[in-house]
Amino acid sequence: MSHDHDHTHDVDHPVYTYADDSPRDVVETDHYPLMVEALRELLLEREIIQPRDLREALEKFDNVDHTVGPRAVAKAWLDPKFKQRLLADGRVAIRDAFQIEACEADLIVLENTPDLHNLVVCTLCSCYPRGLMGQPPDWYKSKSYRSRAVHEPRQVMSEYGTEIPDDVTVRVHDSNADMRFMVLPLRPDGTEDWSEEQLSEIVTRDCLVGIALPGLASASQ
Repeated sequence: MSHDHDHTHDVDHPVYTYADDSPRDVVETDHYPLMVEALRELLLEREIIQPRDLREALEKFDNVDHTVGPRAVAKAWLDPKFKQRLLADGRVAIRDAFQIEACEADLIVLENTPDLHNLVVCTLCSCYPRGLMGQPPDWYKSKSYRSRAVHEPRQVMSEYGTEIPDDVTVRVHDSNADMRFMVLPLRPDGTEDWSEEQLSEIVTRDCLVGIALPGLASASQ
């Protein structure tokens, strides 16, 4: 097992790189939804929040434009100057281009290359740039993914239908409360004449996490 902390962005955050993967059994637990429900009921009972506040917050999350992330990737594939701005400061670049706040935390965009594939996880909970991709999928929040993505990323990706060649480094990035990540995938061959709209349609939410590749079926709906 090797650890490589080289990174194109001059920031301090956990990065895990593994050349060899070893299977590990991780027992999935389902007590988190119960904890969330208990906390919600307690906050309502003590009138710390009101039902209307909760409904409005949920509607806000449900109405997030989840196409912004794919559109940003397509724009970066076509516009080298935008790509430079996106890699330098994802939050500012997306705010300027799409007039939205991608997330409240810093947004670091991770560029995949022929020699490097990036995978995003949040080992503590489910930190995720909802302003770009909507709500995180259940598998991203699961204890199994949060543990196994760090210890056996190639095996996890393979289970979702994504095979990464052995000569390509897999780098795992751990999100946190202050930092979010979005993967900038490699542009597929054969799309040289495609429009920005056509390109954005092949970039799924799972591509932006790194669990899938553009043009392939997403890991989940």
